[in-house]
Amino acid sequence: MLADDHALESVAFGKGDILESLPPNAIHVSMSTISVALSRRLAAAHAERKQHYVSAPVFGRPEAAAAAKLFIVAAGPAAQIERCRPLFDAMGQKTFLAGDDASGANLMKLAGNFLITAVIEGLAESFALVRKAGLDANLFHEILTSSLFNAPIYKTYGALINSQKFEPAGFKLPLGLKDNRLLLAAAEENAVAMPMASLVRDRFLAALGQGMGELDWSAISKLSAKDAGL
Repeated sequence: MLADDHALESVAFGKGDILESLPPNAIHVSMSTISVALSRRLAAAHAERKQHYVSAPVFGRPEAAAAAKLFIVAAGPAAQIERCRPLFDAMGQKTFLAGDDASGANLMKLAGNFLITAVIEGLAESFALVRKAGLDANLFHEILTSSLFNAPIYKTYGALINSQKFEPAGFKLPLGLKDNRLLLAAAEENAVAMPMASLVRDRFLAALGQGMGELDWSAISKLSAKDAGL
């Protein structure tokens, strides 16, 4: 898994890189969170060389990867995904098939990451209100995750925001901004307005401007706390 489009382009294209090095019928499995456009470009470039391309981005923080509990979203030729399934089964707890168009998996991954950031922003604002009102934030987190919000995403990020534990970063804030940028590009291509994504982009930019680039992306919650005077 590589950090962004530039990193993947640097190893995929050019003399001696992936496209030139792979033999015919070999598979390039990209598990990076990249743009829809680059995924399409890679699929076309591999097809020209009679190679195969499978896009398989994942959901899960580093601890999930270490425990082989990732969720994998795979797209590309069905026969090639089946060739890769033993690898996916070793890395993750479930593999979802997202169709023959490899870029579809990338779009689903970007949309999923957007939902995570929307949850982070919602939790940030809620915890800021509870704390500013002098209520027990630990109890609030327990109520949330023991009732309607009993889901890993609320448990994980609620705990990080409640404890203000943003280091070591499981997913650095600049990577969150990168994913948000790629999401908004896909949204523009499809003429889909995403107001919350635009708000989250501004949160990421403000956080970077305040020197939070080495923190976990959930550190955007510090902005809500600061806005509340905490």
